[in-house]
Amino acid sequence: MGSHPGSGRNWSTCSLSDSAEAGHISRLIVICGPSGAGKGTLIERLRERVTGLSLSISATTRPRRSNSEVDGRDYYFLSEEEFRRRAQQGEFLEWAAFSGHFYGTPKDHVCEELAAGRDVLLEIELDGARQVLEQCPEAVMVFVMPPSLAELERRLRGRKTESEDDIQRRMARAKEEVEAIQDDTWEGSRKVDYVIVNDSVNRAAEELAHIVERIREQDEQADSR
Repeated sequence: MGSHPGSGRNWSTCSLSDSAEAGHISRLIVICGPSGAGKGTLIERLRERVTGLSLSISATTRPRRSNSEVDGRDYYFLSEEEFRRRAQQGEFLEWAAFSGHFYGTPKDHVCEELAAGRDVLLEIELDGARQVLEQCPEAVMVFVMPPSLAELERRLRGRKTESEDDIQRRMARAKEEVEAIQDDTWEGSRKVDYVIVNDSVNRAAEELAHIVERIREQDEQADSR
């Protein structure tokens, strides 16, 4: 894990934003969980059900898994030199090293969308979520739990995109994340807001949509007081 490149800065624009133009409070909604838990699929289904959601796009130094991955849509694919330069300049909301590659969340797009009054979805793993919440404590955190570790391993192997070493590293990380959530050993005072078990994509997506709608209703009620 790399140290957070923006510690100590004023991140007020990356928490709640009361936009006069949009007329509502915006939220950063962090969808976290192990690789293979189905975060991306649930986000796709969520955006089909709920309007007005902006999606944060992560940057990575890993190569594209296939020709279907598009730069600027799935990830911003950067060289290691460019990634390090941006990290040193504080351009990431969070970043981490995993399995020989760097991953990070460019902050500019997130802050611009929040400032414009749009809710932003951030798909990330647990360690990255911890970094984000240090800087954006009013973000909402949803943890996507796999139905079992055995099922998670089956999904990872079914993707046929990782080496055996990568699969073992991802499974070890997933075990740590799941145990932390189940044992309520979240570091610091902040805990997970919601846990969704992704045993059925349709059911889990519906649950996630209800969570987002409930958050919006609560924020609208608070804003009208």
